[in-house]
Amino acid sequence: MDATSRPPSLAGLRRSYVGEPLLETAVAADPVVQFTTWFQEALDAGLPEPNAMVVATASAGGRPSARTVLLKEYDERGFVFYTNYESRKGRDLAENPRASLLFPWHPIRRQVRVEGTVTRLSHEESAAYFASRPYGSRIGAWASRQSAVVRSREVLDARYEELSARWPEEPPVPDFWGGYLVTPREVEFWQGRMDRMHDRLRYRRGQGGWVLERLAP
Repeated sequence: MDATSRPPSLAGLRRSYVGEPLLETAVAADPVVQFTTWFQEALDAGLPEPNAMVVATASAGGRPSARTVLLKEYDERGFVFYTNYESRKGRDLAENPRASLLFPWHPIRRQVRVEGTVTRLSHEESAAYFASRPYGSRIGAWASRQSAVVRSREVLDARYEELSARWPEEPPVPDFWGGYLVTPREVEFWQGRMDRMHDRLRYRRGQGGWVLERLAP
């Protein structure tokens, strides 16, 4: 291995986080309300795609998988994303309907982590969102059998062109595509602090509502 192919030294890559503390007295009683506050602050800070989140799933046998997906909606029920039901995450969720979400807002020294159970949205909800997507994205949902092996890029592009010709205006909703709702059981808000003494506040769903706990960093 020559010098140009050696991996860089990572031991010295670190940042010192300076800022205000995250205290129990300063957060909302409901994690969705607190998420809204932080999401707005991420928007105000100009973060690119603050709705980008890492979605981690696992098969029935425990094989983990993670990928970046866009959050498309959230409310008091939970967090919503859309995908191909036959994709790897779709297959995982059919076997093991649980997921973990991570919002990595590093420029503002924050992260939000969500763990919960997952259910499919109704066809009506998925269809309403599908209709709001740009035309090209709707055709793309049909053209791509997500996570399946494709012989070449040319095959993929030819499939897209074929479907564009079939539906030049309003492609229907694919029966293999739709939304998932992640109903949170835990939501953790992480804020970087000096000397790795980070703040971690976790909301845990209890019998009488949300329980707020501080975790060691």
